[in-house]
Amino acid sequence: MWIRRIVILLFVLMSSLMVFSQVTSEITEQDSTKSEPIIVDIADAAEYINADGEVVKILMRDIRQVELRQGNTFMYCDTARILDKQVVAYGNIIIQQGDSINVFADSLIYQGDLEIADLFGNVVLEKEDQQLFTDRLNYNLRTKIATYNSGALLTNGGAQLTSKKGSYLVDQDLAYFSEEVVIVDSSFTLQSDTLEFDTKIELATFHGPTLIRQDSSKIYCEAGFYDIPNKVAEFRENAQYQKGDQLATADIINYDGNLEEVLLRGNAKFDELEKSASAEVIRYDQKNDIIFLEGDAFYKDATQEITSDLIEYNSESETFKTEGRALIVDGSQILQADTVDYDSESGMAIAKGDVVWIDTVENTTIYAEHTKYNKETDFLLASGNRPMLISISDGDTLHLAADTLQSFKTSAEDSSRNFLGYPDVRIFKSDLQGLCDTVFFNGTDSIFNLKGSPILWSDSSQFIADTINIYLDSNQIDKIKFLQNALIVNTADEFFFNQIKGREMTAFFADNSIHKMKINGNAESIYYAMDDSTGYFGVNKSVSSKMTLYFENSELNSIHSYRDPVANVFPMVGTDHEALKLPGFKWDWNRRPKSVADLRSKKKEVISINQNINSSSLPEDFSDDEKKEHSDHDHN
Repeated sequence: MWIRRIVILLFVLMSSLMVFSQVTSEITEQDSTKSEPIIVDIADAAEYINADGEVVKILMRDIRQVELRQGNTFMYCDTARILDKQVVAYGNIIIQQGDSINVFADSLIYQGDLEIADLFGNVVLEKEDQQLFTDRLNYNLRTKIATYNSGALLTNGGAQLTSKKGSYLVDQDLAYFSEEVVIVDSSFTLQSDTLEFDTKIELATFHGPTLIRQDSSKIYCEAGFYDIPNKVAEFRENAQYQKGDQLATADIINYDGNLEEVLLRGNAKFDELEKSASAEVIRYDQKNDIIFLEGDAFYKDATQEITSDLIEYNSESETFKTEGRALIVDGSQILQADTVDYDSESGMAIAKGDVVWIDTVENTTIYAEHTKYNKETDFLLASGNRPMLISISDGDTLHLAADTLQSFKTSAEDSSRNFLGYPDVRIFKSDLQGLCDTVFFNGTDSIFNLKGSPILWSDSSQFIADTINIYLDSNQIDKIKFLQNALIVNTADEFFFNQIKGREMTAFFADNSIHKMKINGNAESIYYAMDDSTGYFGVNKSVSSKMTLYFENSELNSIHSYRDPVANVFPMVGTDHEALKLPGFKWDWNRRPKSVADLRSKKKEVISINQNINSSSLPEDFSDDEKKEHSDHDHN
């Protein structure tokens, strides 16, 4: 019997020396004078051995476990060796510290003077709902700090945390983990290099490279925190968010799992395939798949670029709206406005506030207070503050203003653009000015159609008719047709007026100047002849079926009458010049726009942008013959 006990004692001594030599470096020096003695409460068998003048106690169980006590700490085991305040114990180790802390292990070495336990084999440290599992643990019972270096698992409610190294401050509910840190929760998985974890409130704080995976999204950072129960997180230092093809980066990324919202702050950027965005702040609503860009906001996709103070983009419907001055570049078209809202139901982009729309291919610009634009049909409706169309060609600029302007294409295949303006249309060009109620421009045939008391001025001539059609060739005026009740008035001094009247007139232009005019049907003319000294020497009145007038330097030079012409010449003196004025005569020189400012100066009630207008139709008062006239290419 005593031989067996000596063998056991030698085995315990050798094992304790080997284990103690491995953990000595982990034990922090503490004041041993404050430690209380180790008291044996229960032992079924005990043996005392004198070794070099020191008494070694060997305690063993038979029925009951060995029970030791130091202060308020209780220790249970199957076998224990006690030398002064050092305990080496084996078998079913249990340490109870207060009412809430329990430690289980296969064996331990306990330095009673330092109150430090080194535990081995199936180690479990419990505190309420928290459990730490490892194979080797150093636990300071005085400071209640547990450390490990060979891997451990911490369970805390529904979360599980593993790491290679760590320290668990049991009394403070704090844990510090390093090397291969992994947290697995029902809603996410976290991998980190260095992590601080508050076990009470379940707050994880990152101090190194960290990757969080949640459903189809993942977040990377090198500093930050994650509040697990509240599903709130902040990520800093090289912060990145990724979901599918979406990648976002920022100085700081905040995540709210309850709202399913990601907030990127500072140098925020967002990319997805052909889409990219940047702003001071980007807020991503995961639930509704909506992105909010705030501050120097920029968005780009395969077809367009948007710049504004704030952009709200719906990824699912591919719709957006803006606040603050917005700039949208869509291929050859550019839109600027104070706000832009894309309505997915109507397919309309509604722009408000100092709207500027530019077509770089057509070299055309529209200014307005409000616009509606349908990208699919390429339809634009402009209203508010007298919308103005500006078209530049060969260094000359056409300005056209009306209460409402429309721009559209007759078909998706058509490369040319049509324009419709109404009412109170005003036109200003360096060599041509005009007024009418409605104007339609056919981009395919390059024809302007003016209706509703149209009137034109060019140099010293005034033109009126029921309908006026202006034909362009290479963006220059080629000819102008005056249909029904046409009347041309020309004067050099606004005292005597040359007049030409007929059912239909066609004026032909060269180098932007009129050089010939043909009159068909009921042609009448009043012509004041001048001598070389620019003095009048008579007035010629002629009537015929047809006439041809020739101009030189935009001034009437001669008149040729055809088919039964009747002509009379009257002297300047003694002639009733007022009676010579043809029916319908009027001289509206004061109505002539003198500058671009005159086009928008008159204040009129603005037509609502909600007015239902068919973009592909002309006003009802356009006859079939007049519509057909738009496609007439006859320049003869």
